[in-house]
Amino acid sequence: MALAWPALLCIACGFLLVSLGWSSRSAFASDLLFRISLSIGFGVGIFSVVFFGWRAIGVGSLAVVDLLIFALLLVSFLLFRARGAPDAHEEIDGASWLRRILTVAFVIALSAALYADIGRMLVHPHGDGWDAFAIWNLHARFLFRGGSHWRDGFTTLIPWSHPDYPLLLPAGIAHFWTYLGHDDPAVPATISLLFTFGTVGLLFSALSILRSRAAAMLGGLTLLTTPFFIEQGAAQYADIPLAFFILATTVFLCVHDEDVRNGPKVHRVLVLAGLAAGFAAWTKNEGLLFLGAILAARVLVLIRLNKRVATQPKPRREQRLDLLLLLAGVAPVFLVTAWFKHSVAPPGDLFSDSATMLHKMLDPARYWAVIQWYAKGFLRFGDWLGIPGTLLLMAWYFAAGKEKDGKSGPGFRTSLLALILTLTGYFAVYLITPYDIYWHLRFSLPRLFLQLWPSAIFLFFWPSRLTL
Repeated sequence: MALAWPALLCIACGFLLVSLGWSSRSAFASDLLFRISLSIGFGVGIFSVVFFGWRAIGVGSLAVVDLLIFALLLVSFLLFRARGAPDAHEEIDGASWLRRILTVAFVIALSAALYADIGRMLVHPHGDGWDAFAIWNLHARFLFRGGSHWRDGFTTLIPWSHPDYPLLLPAGIAHFWTYLGHDDPAVPATISLLFTFGTVGLLFSALSILRSRAAAMLGGLTLLTTPFFIEQGAAQYADIPLAFFILATTVFLCVHDEDVRNGPKVHRVLVLAGLAAGFAAWTKNEGLLFLGAILAARVLVLIRLNKRVATQPKPRREQRLDLLLLLAGVAPVFLVTAWFKHSVAPPGDLFSDSATMLHKMLDPARYWAVIQWYAKGFLRFGDWLGIPGTLLLMAWYFAAGKEKDGKSGPGFRTSLLALILTLTGYFAVYLITPYDIYWHLRFSLPRLFLQLWPSAIFLFFWPSRLTL
């Protein structure tokens, strides 16, 4: 019960922040699920930034700061909230018996996933894997127990803890521990669980709003029946929280694209997209790579639109405004991340062996090794017992094709290009890694794919032709 009101305050802050830029676009149930799913991640993001700032300044009461942030968000919501009537264009396609089968299958998969993750959480309360207690929860304990010496946890004396990693997850956990007064392992376990099923809820509700209920259930089923996703759901790693924010960025960009095509509404969703990308950078170093990829992809897509003057959907001035709104969302959390990296964290280990980086990049054997592991990772990803889900989606794509109604617009192209650039960035990091390349690929590549998997599912089902 001690966590009840801070948990409500956290979700309420996230809900108000999302509602500042999100106007109703669909039926009440889907819209509410969409907001609540986002509120989980955005709320933890707010709590982490607030706690980190409070710990860095070292004065005042955390509860008072939380209430002031909540009051500021509430006043802003009452004065500036996005307004809009639901479009009520949510489609329920397919025969009624097929819809019932899909619904039953989705409920069974969701129930099984909940049962599996809660069971794993009870068996492994401190996390199912090295990174949980040796990196993320250790950083949280330094932030919580360190007091004025909290910086001592971010030192090269314990390099195996990766002290340069961003702090969204540790600072969010430490925030709740501060209310409890002790480091209860139930807090990181619950946050991990909420991010996992918040990702499922976000994917389901976004597809339901933008596409159809059938697409939502199929997309949700694809994610819920990915064994590796469910395994990581209780691991207390930061990969699923990062996947959540990458998916949120992708969804908001595609929502903006949908708005432009159907008639301009509220462009504040671009601020939310930027904010989600900023939270991704505050979650893991890979999030910084994604942030750079999404900004580069957006600029490239807008440049291409500018060259097609005769057919571009909006004037150049509005395109510049869109980019500024995206950057406005990125800026607050990115500045916090940059300050942490510059003033608190030691240099990262990936670039510690700079003397041999050029030699590694010119070694053809390293390229061939990474290409082989990428191919194997694509085929083996997900830990399915039978046919990999990646191959099933490819087969569906070639069999069903895409809609020809222009859904592959700037938002879709930006998101797809960003995922490709992120994968390319991962490839480059493996080329220069100071660790044994085969060890590094074996233990990290599946999780890197997992970070992009929910967004890949969304980008597959949003424009695909569903004939059920």
